[in-house]
Amino acid sequence: MSKRAFPGIKTGSGPLPKIIATLVALALLVIVVKHPGDAATLVKDIASFVGNTIDGLVAFFRGVTA
Repeated sequence: MSKRAFPGIKTGSGPLPKIIATLVALALLVIVVKHPGDAATLVKDIASFVGNTIDGLVAFFRGVTA
C-alpha cells in the first residue's frame, strides 16, 4: 500500500489559473479605484448577506436541537 491514502493536490498547473487570478485581481482593483463608494456598498451588502445567512443557519439548528 502506498504511503499516502489520498492523492495530493496537483501543484504543477499551467499558467492559465495564474492569468485568470491576475485578471480578476486587476478588475477588482480597477473597480475599487474608479468607483470606491459603489465598491464599499457592495462589500457591505455581501457582508450583511453572509451575516444574515449565518444567523439563519444558527437559528435553524437551534430550532432543530431544541
